[in-house]
Amino acid sequence: MGEALMDRRALNRATLDRQLLLRRSGMSVPAALSHLVGLQAQTPHTWYAGLWSRLAGFRAADVATLLESRAVVRIALMRSTIHVIGAAEAARIRPLVQPVLDRDLFANHTHGRWMRGLDTGAVAAHAHDLLAERAMTPAETGAALLRRWPDNNAEALAYAARNLLPLVQTPPRGVWGRSGRTVHAPLDVWADPPPHRMKIDDLVLRYLGAYGPATVADAQTWSGLTHLAEVVDRLRPQLRTFPGGYVDLPDAPRPDPDTPAPVRYLYDFDNLLLSYRDRTRVLTDEFRSRAVTRHGPVPRPVLVDGFTAGAWTVAAAALTVRLFVPLTAADRDAVTTEGAALLGFLHPDAAPDVRLVEEFE
Repeated sequence: MGEALMDRRALNRATLDRQLLLRRSGMSVPAALSHLVGLQAQTPHTWYAGLWSRLAGFRAADVATLLESRAVVRIALMRSTIHVIGAAEAARIRPLVQPVLDRDLFANHTHGRWMRGLDTGAVAAHAHDLLAERAMTPAETGAALLRRWPDNNAEALAYAARNLLPLVQTPPRGVWGRSGRTVHAPLDVWADPPPHRMKIDDLVLRYLGAYGPATVADAQTWSGLTHLAEVVDRLRPQLRTFPGGYVDLPDAPRPDPDTPAPVRYLYDFDNLLLSYRDRTRVLTDEFRSRAVTRHGPVPRPVLVDGFTAGAWTVAAAALTVRLFVPLTAADRDAVTTEGAALLGFLHPDAAPDVRLVEEFE
């Protein structure tokens, strides 16, 4: 008998479970970051809300300690975007996604033209020597490299260093309650290298464990890599397959589609929003039409019954939720209660002030 169809609710509940959003996990921060294969951390601090929504008893100070002790780093990985992840994991994964960063560098509409005819291997080697001696801002790195390649462009050279080398954004950048400029140091200088590298097959399996069931196109969207169909075909004997091109780990949890899903507040750039080619397992038409604007800020979704029902913002210690679909009284209460708890995390000294604004007909 063939596998059952993975309908939208089945995909939704499996995804929430893997993403630690169906119930808060008792995992430690390092274990959660390992399970999730990193958490996108494009902004210095908003990703803390992503861990708060996923982990029971989460404390921002725990992450600060890990960043400052160099056990956890913020570094460009999947999709050439900044992720927070264990240092050893970053060192294992970065070589696998290096083609994505190379493509981003050479195709970049601003910096790519400066790479033509440039010995990028020499640039990478010299940048590594400079940054191993002293961590630098991108502006400082670009200026130092420009002295060696005076006919090039300082910003482009700094971007080349960022993409060609595994560079950590050093603290205090990214530490909760603190601020700092982007300052780069080489990962192999910042933290001890791991004893072995990861294989691409292992990376795909890790993706399915945290994001499955998924298609090849989903895995390629998450990683930025291409040609993963051949990897999935190689792995197929050890995977379960479903109609629609979905594959999954055989023993991974796939909860009943009617499993209740609690209200969850996501952050801008949340993994859940950026790791699938087809995002309808979570995103609704109402959210796309009302919250997503071409040149506006990236919205922060609110999940009700597992799907995007609204978007939230915080200003002057008040949390406002724009609702795009009608909610039951119980769901409105849950949105308010969870929002008040989030506000308590973001602004511990503020009085709970959660405002629901209806934006539907």
